Amino acid sequence: VQLQASGGGLVQPGGSLRLSCAASGNIFSIGDMGWYRQGPTNERELVASITGTHNTNYADSVKGRFTISRDNGKNTVYLQMNSLKPEDTAVYYCNAGISYYSGSYYYPENVYWGQGTQVTVSS
Repeated sequence: VQLQASGGGLVQPGGSLRLSCAASGNIFSIGDMGWYRQGPTNERELVASITGTHNTNYADSVKGRFTISRDNGKNTVYLQMNSLKPEDTAVYYCNAGISYYSGSYYYPENVYWGQGTQVTVSS
Protein backbone atom coordinates (compact mmCIF):
# COMPACT_ATOMS: atom_id res chain seq x y z
CA VAL A 1 0.00 0.00 0.00
CA GLN A 2 1.28 3.45 -0.94
CA LEU A 3 0.04 7.01 -0.67
CA GLN A 4 1.40 9.41 -3.28
CA ALA A 5 0.93 13.12 -2.66
CA SER A 6 1.31 15.80 -5.30
CA GLY A 7 0.38 19.39 -6.10
CA GLY A 8 2.59 21.45 -3.82
CA GLY A 9 4.59 24.43 -4.96
CA LEU A 10 5.29 28.14 -4.60
CA VAL A 11 2.34 30.52 -4.67
CA GLN A 12 1.81 34.17 -3.85
CA PRO A 13 -0.35 35.23 -0.90
CA GLY A 14 -4.00 35.09 -1.88
CA GLY A 15 -3.35 32.38 -4.43
CA SER A 16 -4.63 28.81 -4.67
CA LEU A 17 -3.25 25.31 -4.86
CA ARG A 18 -4.84 21.89 -5.07
CA LEU A 19 -3.16 18.93 -3.42
CA SER A 20 -3.92 15.34 -4.38
CA CYS A 21 -3.10 12.09 -2.64
CA ALA A 22 -3.74 8.75 -4.30
CA ALA A 23 -3.68 5.39 -2.57
CA SER A 24 -2.52 2.35 -4.49
CA GLY A 25 -2.13 -1.36 -3.84
CA ASN A 26 -4.49 -4.27 -3.25
CA ILE A 27 -6.86 -2.07 -1.29
CA PHE A 28 -9.93 -3.57 0.33
CA SER A 29 -11.33 -0.39 1.87
CA ILE A 30 -10.34 3.12 2.94
CA GLY A 31 -11.74 4.77 6.04
CA ASP A 32 -10.91 8.28 7.17
CA MET A 33 -8.51 10.33 5.04
CA GLY A 34 -6.80 13.51 6.03
CA TRP A 35 -4.22 16.18 5.48
CA TYR A 36 -1.67 17.33 8.07
CA ARG A 37 1.05 19.91 7.85
CA GLN A 38 4.40 20.48 9.50
CA GLY A 39 5.70 24.03 9.54
CA PRO A 40 8.68 25.86 11.07
CA THR A 41 7.76 24.77 14.60
CA ASN A 42 8.12 21.16 13.43
CA GLU A 43 4.80 20.17 15.00
CA ARG A 44 2.51 18.18 12.75
CA GLU A 45 -1.02 19.53 12.91
CA LEU A 46 -4.30 18.35 11.44
CA VAL A 47 -5.49 20.53 8.58
CA ALA A 48 -8.60 18.66 7.49
CA SER A 49 -10.10 15.19 7.52
CA ILE A 50 -12.92 13.40 5.72
CA THR A 51 -14.73 10.18 6.55
CA GLY A 52 -15.82 7.50 4.11
CA THR A 53 -19.27 9.09 4.07
CA HIS A 54 -17.79 12.53 3.31
CA ASN A 55 -18.17 14.11 6.74
CA THR A 56 -15.47 16.74 7.07
CA ASN A 57 -13.50 18.41 9.83
CA TYR A 58 -11.21 21.44 9.57
CA ALA A 59 -8.66 23.24 11.69
CA ASP A 60 -9.98 26.65 12.71
CA SER A 61 -7.10 28.33 10.90
CA VAL A 62 -8.23 27.02 7.49
CA LYS A 63 -12.02 27.04 7.79
CA GLY A 64 -13.61 28.90 4.90
CA ARG A 65 -10.41 28.77 2.84
CA PHE A 66 -9.61 25.07 2.41
CA THR A 67 -11.88 22.29 1.17
CA ILE A 68 -11.18 18.60 1.55
CA SER A 69 -12.85 16.08 -0.74
CA ARG A 70 -12.38 12.49 -1.87
CA ASP A 71 -13.09 10.30 -4.84
CA ASN A 72 -13.68 6.80 -3.51
CA GLY A 73 -13.56 5.32 -7.01
CA LYS A 74 -10.05 6.69 -7.47
CA ASN A 75 -8.90 6.11 -3.85
CA THR A 76 -7.87 9.76 -3.84
CA VAL A 77 -8.21 12.64 -1.39
CA TYR A 78 -7.90 16.28 -2.40
CA LEU A 79 -7.22 19.53 -0.58
CA GLN A 80 -8.29 22.70 -2.37
CA MET A 81 -6.49 25.62 -0.75
CA ASN A 82 -7.67 29.15 -1.51
CA SER A 83 -6.72 32.55 -0.12
CA LEU A 84 -3.37 31.18 0.92
CA LYS A 85 -1.37 33.02 3.57
CA PRO A 86 2.36 32.93 4.39
CA GLU A 87 1.53 31.07 7.59
CA ASP A 88 0.17 28.20 5.48
CA THR A 89 3.74 27.48 4.42
CA ALA A 90 4.56 23.93 5.45
CA VAL A 91 5.13 20.39 4.26
CA TYR A 92 1.72 18.83 3.77
CA TYR A 93 1.19 15.13 4.46
CA CYS A 94 -1.80 12.99 3.64
CA ASN A 95 -2.89 9.95 5.58
CA ALA A 96 -5.54 7.31 5.30
CA GLY A 97 -6.87 4.31 7.16
CA ILE A 98 -6.49 1.43 4.73
CA SER A 99 -7.24 -2.26 4.85
CA TYR A 100 -5.86 -4.48 2.12
CA TYR A 101 -5.32 -8.04 1.03
CA SER A 102 -2.24 -9.86 -0.10
CA GLY A 103 -2.80 -13.27 -1.60
CA SER A 104 -5.21 -15.02 0.74
CA TYR A 105 -4.41 -12.78 3.69
CA TYR A 106 -6.52 -9.84 4.80
CA TYR A 107 -4.83 -7.00 6.68
CA PRO A 108 -7.19 -4.87 8.77
CA GLU A 109 -7.24 -1.10 8.69
CA ASN A 110 -4.04 0.69 9.61
CA VAL A 111 -2.94 4.29 9.10
CA TYR A 112 -0.61 5.03 6.20
CA TRP A 113 1.15 8.30 5.37
CA GLY A 114 2.16 9.93 2.12
CA GLN A 115 5.64 11.33 1.51
CA GLY A 116 4.83 15.01 2.00
CA THR A 117 4.63 17.87 -0.46
CA GLN A 118 6.02 21.36 0.14
CA VAL A 119 3.70 24.36 0.01
CA THR A 120 5.37 27.77 0.13
CA VAL A 121 3.33 30.95 0.23
CA SER A 122 5.50 33.97 -0.44
CA SER A 123 5.65 37.08 -2.56
